[in-house]
Amino acid sequence: MAILEVKNLSKVFDKLEVIRDISFSMEKGESLAIIGSSGSGKTTLLRCLNGLERPNAGTISVNGKIVFDAQRAGKISAREQRLNQLHFGLVFQQFHLFPQYTVLGNVTLASELLAKGREDYKANKRAILEQIQENGREILRSVGLEAKLDAYPHQLSGGQQQRVAIARALALNPDILCFDEPTSALDPELTGEVLNVIRGLASKKTTMVIVTHEMQFARQVADNALFMDNGVVVEYGKAEEVIGHPHEERTRQFLDRYFQQ
Repeated sequence: MAILEVKNLSKVFDKLEVIRDISFSMEKGESLAIIGSSGSGKTTLLRCLNGLERPNAGTISVNGKIVFDAQRAGKISAREQRLNQLHFGLVFQQFHLFPQYTVLGNVTLASELLAKGREDYKANKRAILEQIQENGREILRSVGLEAKLDAYPHQLSGGQQQRVAIARALALNPDILCFDEPTSALDPELTGEVLNVIRGLASKKTTMVIVTHEMQFARQVADNALFMDNGVVVEYGKAEEVIGHPHEERTRQFLDRYFQQ
């Protein structure tokens, strides 16, 4: 069974169809790179998956369960919508860390807020919060930031801030981790440390959807690649084939321009 299945997804803004009839599926542990020119609909697709935009048509299923259906989107409760969003974790282009919280506080905040809804929270508050803190520390160790637990965002480099953002997304244990151009806001010399973290996640078979302009990285790390142009899927297949040996002329044009830069 596919962990993620997207069928006929479309999104319209002011009568402009930004993505149109998008369909694909992913297996557990797979990494999918979404590539294409700016304005091709990549980020809109990612935002639709994460519930930040509501598609006008189509369905999204996780582990065989429909978590979004455009035909009944207005009928589900806010609580059900929030629960469905928890299947996905999103790392933004910009880090969007809370400046008033420490590194550890940024990573544990969402888990602490969700824990308050547990039936046993009042009776076991201390143990629950201690477990959340330990989980946060362990995740930060995994991205190489164990020495920065008590630092604040302004005390970190851009690469470190993005690694905190990755840790924050991981803290809720999502089924699918999504990245929206995770290195676009970084200086070139800081890009490598973030890409190395993503490589490590791929080696652990973390299910990931990665919107990226880093073609060599996508070719090396992703299992499959999806090339978008003007809101539609032009080519979809093994990353090595799509990026190294594309079949579609539009894909070849895009990659030729990229590698000639």
